[in-house]
Amino acid sequence: MTGIDKSFPGVRALQQVDLELHAGEVLALVGENGAGKSTLMKILGGAIRPDRGLICIEGQPVQISSPQSAQTAGVAIIYQEFNLVPGLSAADNIFLGQERSQPGLPRLLSFVARRRERTEARRLFDRLGVAIDPAAICRRLTVAQQQIVEIAKALSQQARILVMDEPTAALTSGEVARLFEVIRELKAQGIGIIYISHRLEEVFEIADRVMVLRDGRHVGTARVSDVTRTRLIEMMVGRELSDEFPKRSVPVGRPRLVVRGLRRAGSVRDVSFHVCAGEVLALTGLVGSGRTETARLIFGADRPDAGEILLDGRPLTIRHPRDAINAGIGLLTEDRKLQGLVLNQSVRHNFSLPNLTWLARAGFVRPRLEAESFDRYARDLRIKLADPDQPVQNLSGGNQQKVVLAKWLARRCEILIFDEPTRGIDVGAKYEIYSLINQLAAEGKGVIMISSELPEVLGMADRILVMHEGRITGEITDVASATQQQILQLAVR
Repeated sequence: MTGIDKSFPGVRALQQVDLELHAGEVLALVGENGAGKSTLMKILGGAIRPDRGLICIEGQPVQISSPQSAQTAGVAIIYQEFNLVPGLSAADNIFLGQERSQPGLPRLLSFVARRRERTEARRLFDRLGVAIDPAAICRRLTVAQQQIVEIAKALSQQARILVMDEPTAALTSGEVARLFEVIRELKAQGIGIIYISHRLEEVFEIADRVMVLRDGRHVGTARVSDVTRTRLIEMMVGRELSDEFPKRSVPVGRPRLVVRGLRRAGSVRDVSFHVCAGEVLALTGLVGSGRTETARLIFGADRPDAGEILLDGRPLTIRHPRDAINAGIGLLTEDRKLQGLVLNQSVRHNFSLPNLTWLARAGFVRPRLEAESFDRYARDLRIKLADPDQPVQNLSGGNQQKVVLAKWLARRCEILIFDEPTRGIDVGAKYEIYSLINQLAAEGKGVIMISSELPEVLGMADRILVMHEGRITGEITDVASATQQQILQLAVR
């Protein structure tokens, strides 16, 4: 890709960007949210057209004007949100739109040759070194297996260029290792892979070269072996970050939130803990360990079978999220798009949702107060947006997360639960979120941070609780001396 330009109303998304991908290599594409990564890949995938620039594949100029023409050119993109039909089988999804018909009959008079499709699907899975039943219904597959189905679909289309967008966002460490084995197998078959990720440790593990975009410009491309993590971060954010996790010195005070004997059949078993004023308490463990389920019980999204919750020594009756909000508890959900935001509503309206009690009078929202309040938090949190009335779905992931945070800060919550607060956001935005967490602790709030990112847990927490199969299996108080291995040992008990 040479000299790619793309502008949208009021925004120049890409400026003279060059990208070169070799056969049989992994090129990591990194940059902050809004740097232009998605726009560049949408151009390669035919979803949007560039204003200027040239695309050549195998040395030949190609016109990619639609997803179909990208597919014909040998380009396949696996998005973070999979394009699978949940009710269809793995084989049906692989060949959707390119169905194999019964031999010897005209296509319009024929039935789908399911046996043939399943045989070919099995051959594709064998090529990837995985064992998945081609007849399995996709909704019953794990996220990792669904991802393999997406890769098999790309291979069935004879793709020679594969783009993977945040492929490990919802995978366990074991599933990530298996995915990397598949990627190495694809490399050995001569397929070029563009790997988009905010997890820099993955970039150093799987990529051959790394390309950095910043503010729509190509900052540079280097071999992974020739660049340090610190230098890569500086290239991404355009400034020096002296420490990936900002330091703080906040005295931990009295217990604020106390949870005793919390239980819910099948997910949470006799969980008890407390979080103090000025403390960042990390709750970690493998996917499915019960961390998110515990947060949902505290917030009233689910009903516990037993247990007691106290705030500042006062027992709470929480039957609904409204009860938790009124008590001063806020939850930044794990899936901000499905549970934290109303995507087709404006940024400002999303900010207002939990704050209507003080933004409204006599049942009507006061527009001036709403605008002034949002503008203050947008300025303090440095939310990048064109207009407060634009749909929140048009913001980058990091800025969406800041909108969710803004609405809870405006609510003046005393306890804030962050469930995977930095998932899918760039290193610069992560630093800002970490700084805000430290600021909340300094104000005497109680912060519970649920995270699968062990470096994040070790870098931010004052105390760590580890969960496994719905129980707390360990507590680490000396975080400065703790290791990732120590946490993992507690997580698999």
